[in-house]
Amino acid sequence: MTRRAIWALSAVFALSLSVASTARVLAEELPANDYPTEARADYVFACMEVNGRSREILGKCSCSIDQIAAILPWDEYEQAETLMSVGLRGGENVAWTKSPKMQEKINNLKRAQVEGELRCF
Repeated sequence: MTRRAIWALSAVFALSLSVASTARVLAEELPANDYPTEARADYVFACMEVNGRSREILGKCSCSIDQIAAILPWDEYEQAETLMSVGLRGGENVAWTKSPKMQEKINNLKRAQVEGELRCF
């Protein structure tokens, strides 16, 4: 092997280590994006139904769900959404959704939604 080939291989190896190291650091800095795409799309669709159907509102609604996702892990979001949905039915069968523990989950979602609105709208 010539000197030039050895130097080129060394440079490629060093570059690949640098890229791998940078990717690892970036992955550690970014929060986990664990909200399913369909859930994000549902949120944006509902948000646009309430606020209007424009490109500007699309951006604001997308920003809002991103803020919620940064605050609330997916499993907590899903639980709170389910509780809110079940609670809307009313009656004795859903009285358990009014317990303090369940209401705290709903309140956490509402606080995250308010934060999203404040930052994005």
